[in-house]
Amino acid sequence: MNVVAIAGYSGSGKTTLVESLIPALKLRGQRVSVVKHAHHKFDIDHEGKDTWRHREAGAFEVVVASSRRLALMREFEKESELSVHHLIAELYDGVDWVLVEGFKQSDLCKLEVWRPSTGKRALYPDDDFVVAIATDAPDRLPEQTLRPVLDVNDADTIAQWLMENAHRFEYRDESYVP
Repeated sequence: MNVVAIAGYSGSGKTTLVESLIPALKLRGQRVSVVKHAHHKFDIDHEGKDTWRHREAGAFEVVVASSRRLALMREFEKESELSVHHLIAELYDGVDWVLVEGFKQSDLCKLEVWRPSTGKRALYPDDDFVVAIATDAPDRLPEQTLRPVLDVNDADTIAQWLMENAHRFEYRDESYVP
């Protein structure tokens, strides 16, 4: 399994890039999963649904499945920030690529999404885990770099670059044992 973090600040276009990379990788015969970090309380369930009622009744985990889909909801009794490695360990083992969004401080190889229009600093000057930069303004990068600079609006080229460099993204996390 290959894992790449799509890193950058809010508003830089990470979600749009991930959304474009999924079909571009699928066209290359790859099975893709996504790990997304949410900073705020979120819910994928709806009030009144059976699964919501089970959670409200106090279930620690609720798994709902059909012939086409499976969802696991786990309630933590107290706030618990799982590492990206814990979340990757939860995924199906037969996946080719995991696109990780929202863990910019992680120790994963990263493709940074940077746009000067956000007014945010670039990560790559201070983050050795950034292996490439996807931007809409390569001429405005704050520092010169030897890292590949890719067009953030060209998911096909980025997917091809990922495939050609897959060996760099092979996931090995011997430190996490579920």
